[in-house]
Amino acid sequence: MQAHRQQISTTAGGGSYQLASFHFGTPGLGKKVYIQAALHADEVPGMLVSQFLRTELTALEAQGKVLGEIILVPAANPLGLAQAIHGAPFGRFDLSTGTNFNRAYKHVADDLKVSLDGELGPDAAANVALLREHARASVANWQPTTDAEALKKILLGMAIDADIVLDLHCDNEAVVHIYTGTPLADAVAPLSALMGAHAVLLALEAGEEPFDEACSRLWWDLAAHFGPAFPIPPACLSTTVELRGEMDVGYQLAQQDAHALLQFLGHSGVIDIALEALPAPLCAPTPLEGVEPIVAPHAGVLVFLKQLGDVVEAGEAIADLIDPVSGEVSTLRPTVPGVFFARTAHRHLLRGMAVGKIAGAKAFRAGKLLSS
Repeated sequence: MQAHRQQISTTAGGGSYQLASFHFGTPGLGKKVYIQAALHADEVPGMLVSQFLRTELTALEAQGKVLGEIILVPAANPLGLAQAIHGAPFGRFDLSTGTNFNRAYKHVADDLKVSLDGELGPDAAANVALLREHARASVANWQPTTDAEALKKILLGMAIDADIVLDLHCDNEAVVHIYTGTPLADAVAPLSALMGAHAVLLALEAGEEPFDEACSRLWWDLAAHFGPAFPIPPACLSTTVELRGEMDVGYQLAQQDAHALLQFLGHSGVIDIALEALPAPLCAPTPLEGVEPIVAPHAGVLVFLKQLGDVVEAGEAIADLIDPVSGEVSTLRPTVPGVFFARTAHRHLLRGMAVGKIAGAKAFRAGKLLSS
C-alpha cells in the first residue's frame, strides 16, 4: 500500500487541508477501481466501512491478490469534516460558498467533443484508451477558484479514468439504495444483490453534475455525439451507494458492507478471493424520474406508519403529521406505488420539509432529480 497526501488549500491564510488516499496494486495492470467515503462529510458509515476495506486490501496486496489498481479515499472531504454549527457536524455544503460538495463537478465531455474530433476510430478498446487520456487532460486543465473546487478536482482526477467508481454515502434514515446511470443497469446488478439494495435508481442525467455522474455520463454523452461509426461503450461503472442512515454506524454493519464490496471486486476480477454465489436481488432497477418525494403540508409532529423497505401502494398511509396546537392530523400518502426507501430523521417538521421518498417503477418527473 502507498499512502498519498495532496494539498487542497493554499498556504496563504486560513486553514490548511490535505486529502489522504491509499493505493493498492499496480497502475495499468487490470481494472482500476476508485472508492471514496464521506464526500458529504457528515455521512459517516462509509468511513467505518473504509477501515475494514483498508485492512483487507492491505492483506490481499501482501499476498499478491490485488489484480488491478485500487484507490481508497476513506475521508473524501477534509473541508467538510472541519465544519460544525453550534456543535453539530455540517458536511453537506461548503460554508464558504454554499455549494453542495457532491454537485458541480466538471463534465469533461464538453471538452472532449472538441479534442476528440477526428481522433476516434472503429476500435472500441482504442477509443476507450484515447477517451481516458483526454479525460485526464481535461480534469488537469480545470482551474479551481475555491478550496471546494480544488478538492473536487483532486477527487475527479483520481477517478475519471477508473473502470469502477464506488462513492459511499448515506441518507438521513434509509435502507441501502444505489444511484447509477441507466446504461449501467446490468453492470450494477451484482453490486445491488451483494449489498442488499432495496432500490436501484437509474438516470441518464440526474442534474447538477454529482460526482458519480461526472465519472460515467461522459461515456454515453460522447457515444451519442460521435455516433455508431465510432463505438464508445459505457466503460465506467460509477455508482453512489447509500449505506442506510446517518446513525447506522457500527462494526457489524460496516464489516458486512465491506465484505459485500470486496465480493463485488472479486466478481469483477479485481481481487483474487474465494467467491460466494450472488444472492437474489431484493429489487429491480427503477427510474430516478419515478421517485416521489413526500413533503410536509404544514408544521407538525411526524409519526411514521410504514417501515423503511416496505412496498406501499398509491394512496396508502405512510405517516401522520400532527399539529400540536390545533390537533389537526394530516395523513400522508404517496401518489405512486413503490418502495419506501428513505425518510427524514427529524420528528418535527416545518411546512415543505422532506418526509420521505418512494421509488416508483414509472418515470413521471423531469429536471433536477436529486435533493439539494
